Amino acid sequence: MVVIITKEQVVRKYPLQTPHSGYHWDGSDRRFFEGWYYRVTLPEEKQTFAFMYSIEDPIGGQLYSGGGAQIIGQNDEYLCRTFPDVKKFWATPEVLELGHWGRTNLTGPVGYLDPQVFDTQIKQGYQATATWHQGVLCDPGTNNYCRWQYETQPIYGWGNPDAEQQSTAGWVSFLPIFEPGWQILMAHGLATGWIEWNGNIYKFTNAPAYSEKNWGGAFPKKWFWLNCNSFYDESDLALTAGGGKRGVLWWMEEVAMVGIHYQGKFYEFVPWNSEVYWQIQPWGEWKMQAKNDLFEVELTATTNCSGTPLRAPSEQGLIFLCRDTMQGNLTLRLREVRDGYSKLILEARSDLCGLEVGGGSWEQPWVK
Repeated sequence: MVVIITKEQVVRKYPLQTPHSGYHWDGSDRRFFEGWYYRVTLPEEKQTFAFMYSIEDPIGGQLYSGGGAQIIGQNDEYLCRTFPDVKKFWATPEVLELGHWGRTNLTGPVGYLDPQVFDTQIKQGYQATATWHQGVLCDPGTNNYCRWQYETQPIYGWGNPDAEQQSTAGWVSFLPIFEPGWQILMAHGLATGWIEWNGNIYKFTNAPAYSEKNWGGAFPKKWFWLNCNSFYDESDLALTAGGGKRGVLWWMEEVAMVGIHYQGKFYEFVPWNSEVYWQIQPWGEWKMQAKNDLFEVELTATTNCSGTPLRAPSEQGLIFLCRDTMQGNLTLRLREVRDGYSKLILEARSDLCGLEVGGGSWEQPWVK
């Protein structure tokens, strides 16, 4: 049975909903993609599971029409399945709710299913909201598989938790001329449930969780990303940082940002309120510095892992276009700036930082 909820129920169920949580496709036949990212980190096991979903040209019948689901699993292992039938994809324009049915005997309208119904009726596919996430993916060629079910309590959306939540890219993200859009949906949450990876079952309670999305009719040319909400001795800390090169009308722009949620406060370093700099190697080292009138931050991340190649929506469809690891080493330093002096208010470290580079032209470091 497909479940439909009212707008009043939405407000009660998703109090930290961010702008752009809903599905953006306008029903037209223009080139379009939307992608979602969910992640759970298991600090004691030193493992992270990242789930990436995408839909391209959902009107159907186009060269690149279709959906995809990718997982980075234990030890940065990889699983991917494609879903050619765009009619089996569904998403809600008002809130964060989406899913794609693969192998199933169900007929009729697609949509959110009672979790027990999904578990018995969907043999390949996923469904996700702001608080619930479940699915099953199987690779018949290798017999590798993943099954998962977990519930999430959001702690931080994007912005101060007691205020209206913010667009990650500011008000310009509402304009389609600035594409692709990017929105952190949940900077930090606590997940409880289980994930089964090729026979290994991971059960967890209040594990750090994260989610974000991007969308649009244009594709970034180059980008980098750092994300972590599992730190030594700091349970109430979440970092998301990244930058990219994208087209705006007839020119290209390079932009980057750093966002930190810490002990109930949001520290935002974005182009319209801060100076942001970066030095990103083709692989292995990510450095960023940002400063505004009140605070300054310094990030240094490294990895000895080779990373996992991932597919991403592109002008040529869903192709290998980026490299990730969930086992990066990160040092974060946050300082308060006052009267010409800076005071260290936070220094934190992690060995479970997510790191990514994507797009083309990574033969040389990217420095700004």
